[in-house]
Amino acid sequence: SRTSVVFINQLREKIGIMFGNPETTSGGRALKFYASVRLDMRRIGPVKEREVVIGNHVRVKVVKNKVAPPFRQAEFDIMFDEGISHESLLVDIAAEAGIIEKAGAWYAYGKERIGQGRENAKLYLKDHPDLAIEVEAKVKEHLGVKAVVVAADEEASTPEE
Repeated sequence: SRTSVVFINQLREKIGIMFGNPETTSGGRALKFYASVRLDMRRIGPVKEREVVIGNHVRVKVVKNKVAPPFRQAEFDIMFDEGISHESLLVDIAAEAGIIEKAGAWYAYGKERIGQGRENAKLYLKDHPDLAIEVEAKVKEHLGVKAVVVAADEEASTPEE
């Protein structure tokens, strides 16, 4: 039926637990057993623009997964006005892969410096979408992900009877 059901729950702390994890979810254990995928999302820190908080840096751990390998984790920014920040993911992954070079606080792509600090590099990629597409293509090639190209002007052809 191609349907997903998302449950959002909170953590509570058990009192008097001397060993093991004192955190538990409210509502019993049924969701823990029934769920196919469980994610643990935790705020690492704020994303600030000067003194104003504009988002959160989040770490997500896969606690349980019946459909893919479990126990993986990812970090990304969730911006209040746009959701998950594509540009910050691109900067982080490209810097980790060596596509964007990081020297101190400066980020550079090829011979061109794209920003001092992660936020400035992110803004540069947002202002230059052609460069962002080029960096994304190199990141996908590095990770072994095949790009799917769908032409907008192609019509679905149906066999004639």
